[in-house]
Amino acid sequence: MIDAVIFDCDGVLVDTELISNTVLAGLLTQAGLPTTLEDCLRDYRGRSMKSVMELATRRHGAPLRDGIDDRYDAAVKERFLRELQPVAGIVAALERISLPCCVASSGPHHKMAVTLRQTGLWERFEGRIFSATEVEHGKPAPDLFLHAARAMGFDPARTAVVEDSVPGVQAARAAGMRALAFARDADAGALAAAGGEPFHDMAQLPGLLTRRAA
Repeated sequence: MIDAVIFDCDGVLVDTELISNTVLAGLLTQAGLPTTLEDCLRDYRGRSMKSVMELATRRHGAPLRDGIDDRYDAAVKERFLRELQPVAGIVAALERISLPCCVASSGPHHKMAVTLRQTGLWERFEGRIFSATEVEHGKPAPDLFLHAARAMGFDPARTAVVEDSVPGVQAARAAGMRALAFARDADAGALAAAGGEPFHDMAQLPGLLTRRAA
């Protein structure tokens, strides 16, 4: 039985992934590491910027140009303010979910303050928002979800995580939590292989939370 829910933010609550990964691909390419949008969605989706930069630097074989973080933050904020929308169907799904819930994201608090306010979701979660910047290890480590569960008083074994990335699903499973994997714009097979339960429409989510894991 599920008693509580932890939501990822990007790609689950707010439709940021195409915007943010397009910006990231351009910046990494400019820094000397040719990167496509598809590369970013496959390799960096769901990771903290610290983890992204560590992985990109290893692939580049040398330090990348300084200032990528700051340029990324400025570029995505500008586009979010013009273009960002809630994930299709999430507002209606949230109206049907009465379980205690919170947000736990790889993104920093200042980013979530922009994205959740821009999409009208901030007031639903204010005071119950956690970031990977608060823990030592980001996804796929379980630290963030366990930190959020401790702060909220959730039992990990009775908590579901709603995620859209392989590292996020891996983190949820490592935390001993059920992983509901939103696969609208992701590889459902990869999410399932990581231990997630793929679904493709947010209208399905309230019902999934009332069912036992397969």
